[in-house]
Amino acid sequence: MNSTPAFSSTAASLFRRLAATPCRPRSLSFQTKLHGLIVMPLSLSSVISSSNWWAKPCWVEGRQANDSFGVRKIWTSSPVCMGRRSSKIAGRKGAQDAKKAKLYSRIGKEVISAVKKGGPSPTSNTMLAAVLEKAKELDVPKDILERNIKRASEKGQEAYIEKIYEVYGYGGVSMVVEVSTDKINRSVAAVREIVKDYGGKMADPGSVLFKFRRARVVNIKVTDADKDQLLSVALDAGAEDVIEPSVYEDDTDEDTSERYYKVVSSTESYPDILNKLREEGIAFETDNGSELLPIRTLEVDDEAMDLNRELMARLLDLDDVDAVYTDQK
Repeated sequence: MNSTPAFSSTAASLFRRLAATPCRPRSLSFQTKLHGLIVMPLSLSSVISSSNWWAKPCWVEGRQANDSFGVRKIWTSSPVCMGRRSSKIAGRKGAQDAKKAKLYSRIGKEVISAVKKGGPSPTSNTMLAAVLEKAKELDVPKDILERNIKRASEKGQEAYIEKIYEVYGYGGVSMVVEVSTDKINRSVAAVREIVKDYGGKMADPGSVLFKFRRARVVNIKVTDADKDQLLSVALDAGAEDVIEPSVYEDDTDEDTSERYYKVVSSTESYPDILNKLREEGIAFETDNGSELLPIRTLEVDDEAMDLNRELMARLLDLDDVDAVYTDQK
């Protein structure tokens, strides 16, 4: 009687590399045809852990082994990512698009709330006029503003209410989640679910917020300004501080190009700083009213950092969430 043929060491090595790679296929299934019979699908782990398998060594991806004993076929779906560099570029573009979408959404909610309180005319509604002026400063498309003014007049549309939720992340990191919603119960349930699913913990009101301060912020890409020039211009115009971006050992030039200086100021000095930056020809991005800045930052290990970033990303995916702030360095 023939002994069970051993599973190819080369194929086993391939499967181990597939399992270890950060760019895993979404699914991987196996079917083996032996003498006209279909063997039940095997999981990747069962294939790797088995030292013997009822199939001759053969090529993968549907190629046929030069053996009449059996043909093994493997089907895989497309990989989740596209390679280290291209996935980083796609990730940055996705982050930029998401940031812009969040800005438009937040301004739209402010427009609706202002119209609900004072009517659709900016001439008689000073709150709406202020929101529209801010939208102009932030380059929000006119059609978005008009659409939300019209939406505010629709039957059943309620005014938006701003809420803050406080969260504990990994490694002692604190987070503040800013929400603007027309359905409080929906927003709190969604935030709680994400926090629970991604390993965080809801904090009691006030237990996290005291670690942050609210300020006006101008964001400037590191590639758009000379550091010494920016410090001189900003401080002369009345800025309180210029915060440099964090730098990591494995940063590429592309990563560095997406880092921002944060020019911090009071509400009174903010217009002067913007005017001064325009005079000096320094490109900038304004905040959308204000930002929360950590009073002290906390350094955590790589694993905690990645888990906290994932938690924040999932929170920002929620429509009701406008911003998430953290004291993670």
